[in-house]
Amino acid sequence: MSANIWNEKCVISPSLICLDMCNLESQAKLLEQCGIQLLHVDILDGHFSPSMPLGLDAVRQLRSRTSLTFDCHLMVTAQDYFVDELLDIGVDQIVFHAETQPHIDGMLNRIHAKGVRAGVALKPATPLSTLEYVLEKCDTVLLMLINPGYAFMKGEQQVPYADRKIRALREMIEARGLDTKIELDGRVSPKNIEDWGNGVADIFVTGSTCLKRDDLPGSFKKLAELRENVVK
Repeated sequence: MSANIWNEKCVISPSLICLDMCNLESQAKLLEQCGIQLLHVDILDGHFSPSMPLGLDAVRQLRSRTSLTFDCHLMVTAQDYFVDELLDIGVDQIVFHAETQPHIDGMLNRIHAKGVRAGVALKPATPLSTLEYVLEKCDTVLLMLINPGYAFMKGEQQVPYADRKIRALREMIEARGLDTKIELDGRVSPKNIEDWGNGVADIFVTGSTCLKRDDLPGSFKKLAELRENVVK
């Protein structure tokens, strides 16, 4: 696992649940061969988000079979159990939703105490003011660009205020002189990477909008070329 990945610009992080769920080990090795370092691992409970495609046991087994950096996005109602399990598995970052966490500051402390990066995720309509007193403790802030759990709905598009919210968060971070990373999740497109990849956002969670499951090498080659043009 490379600690330097967190300092790189315009990081492409494929979403695990958009890959072939019946062949996770081979898919992880394919990602490594394609030069991917950061894997986005969505943990859903079927309650906070109405789908549950991946279990903790699968994450545990995959952790022992790949050197990819695990960035876990916790989309659950009751967080304590899942956080404890992910810490035991040995993931690299846990980002939890502010909307279901009554003790945001405390949870950040709890994760950091185990030497793991910690961050807060916000649904599209959750205001940035939620971060007012905890931003300094966030290694990463993940902004959802669509409502979690509704990616399967054809009519669910990125919220029209996404650009305003992303840029406002960048201003907050820079005004405080922080190194907090901005991670974007939800129908991330090549156009999004072009618009926000050069200093506005840091990590782009890529799924079916950017990746062709039957041609991952080709998809990542195009994304690598796009990234090179964006960051140069």
